[in-house]
Amino acid sequence: MHGYLWFVAKRALQMLAVIFCGISATFLVTHLSPINPVEQVLGRLSARANLSPEAIASTRAALNDLFGTGAPLHEQYVNFWLRLIRGDLGPSLMAFPTPAMDIVSRAMPWTLGLLVSATLITFAIGNLLGALAGYNQNNRFFKMFGIIAMGIQPIPYYVVAFILLIIFGFLWPVLPISGGFAMDVTPGYNWPFISSVLQHAILPAFSVVLVGFGGWFIGMRALVSNVINDDYVTYAELAGVKKSTIVGSYVIRNAVVPQLTALALTLGGVFSGTVITEQVFNYPGLGSLLIDAVNAGDYSLVLAVSTVSITAVAVAIFIVDLLHPLLDPRVKTE
Repeated sequence: MHGYLWFVAKRALQMLAVIFCGISATFLVTHLSPINPVEQVLGRLSARANLSPEAIASTRAALNDLFGTGAPLHEQYVNFWLRLIRGDLGPSLMAFPTPAMDIVSRAMPWTLGLLVSATLITFAIGNLLGALAGYNQNNRFFKMFGIIAMGIQPIPYYVVAFILLIIFGFLWPVLPISGGFAMDVTPGYNWPFISSVLQHAILPAFSVVLVGFGGWFIGMRALVSNVINDDYVTYAELAGVKKSTIVGSYVIRNAVVPQLTALALTLGGVFSGTVITEQVFNYPGLGSLLIDAVNAGDYSLVLAVSTVSITAVAVAIFIVDLLHPLLDPRVKTE
C-alpha cells in the first residue's frame, strides 16, 4: 500500500508539471501574438460611438489595467498565475465584459458530454468485440466484423462525418444535423430539452464511434491473439474453467493494459478532435468556442479554453495511469 501511495504521489507531481508547462507555453504564445486585446476593444467601442481623444486615453488606461497588458511580460506572467489560482482570467473580448471562465464553463459540458462519452463507449465496445474476435478466431461473424472495421478505420473523420450528414440530413432526414438542441425548447432539467440534446448528439457521437471503433477492435484482437497462446490460458482451458471466466479474467484483463495507455493518449486528443467535430456539426462546445476566440483575437478566452483543456487532459491521463497497477500486478509501483 505504501508503494502504491508513493506511485500516486510521483504521478501527481508529473501531472502538475505537465499542467504548468502546458499553460505557460499557451501564455507565451498568446502574449507574444501581435494582436493587442486593448486595441481590439477600443476598435469596437469606437465603431459604436464617437469617442473623444481624452475618453480613448482613459479607456485605454483602464483596459490596460484590466487585461494587465501595460506591465512587462514577466509581471504579466506572475499576475496571470495569481489570477488563474483565483479562477479569474479576465473578461472575454467577444462577450465583453463577461468573464472568460464563465463562457468556458457553459461550453465545457457539451464537449465532455459528447466526446468523452463517445470515446469511452468506443473504447468499451471496440475492446470487448476485439477480445471476442481474438479468442474466437474461426468465428465467421467476427471475421466479417474485422473486415468492416479495417475498411472504415483508415477513412478520415471528416469524410465519415460529411457522409452521415448527407445520409441522415438530406437523403433520409430523420436526425438533426446542426446545433446542440432545438431552438423552440427551453433549456433546463425537463424532458423536451433532454430529448432534444440527445437527438442532436446522435450524429456527432455516432461519427466518433464509427471512426474510432476500428482501431480499438483491431488492436485488441491482435493483443488477445498473443495472450491466448500463453501457458496460463492453456492451463485454464485444460482445467475446465468456464469460457466466460477465461475471457474476462485471464484474457481481457491482461490484454487491456496496453489499451489503457492508448486510451490515455486518445483522451489527450479529445480536445483537439473536438474542433473538427463541433465545426462539422456546429456543436456548441469548446472546439467551436476556441475557433471563434482565435478569429476574434480574444486571447483571454483562448487562455481559458486552453487552460481547461490542458488540465482536463492531464487529469484524465493521470487517472488512467493509476489504473495500471490495479489491473496488472506486474506493473511495479515502487
